[in-house]
Amino acid sequence: MKVLALYKQMLREAQKFSSYNYRSYAVRRIQDAFRENKTLKDSMQIQSELEYAQRNLEIIKRQVLVSQLFQVDKLIIEK
Repeated sequence: MKVLALYKQMLREAQKFSSYNYRSYAVRRIQDAFRENKTLKDSMQIQSELEYAQRNLEIIKRQVLVSQLFQVDKLIIEK
C-alpha cells in the first residue's frame, strides 16, 4: 500500500512540470523504475528502493517549483 501511494504521489508531482518534455520524461522514468522493481522480494532491498524513491520525490517537487518559475510556451502537441 505504501508503495502504491508513493507511486501515485510521484506521478502527480511529475504532472506539474510546466515543460511537456520534462513532464513526459519524469512520468516515463517513474513508471519504468516501479515496473523494474515490482518483482523485488527482499525486504531490505524494498526498503532501500522506497527510501530512494522518497528522495527522488523531494527532488521532483523542487524541480517542479523551479520549472514553474521559468514558464515556457506550450508546444503544439500540448494544445
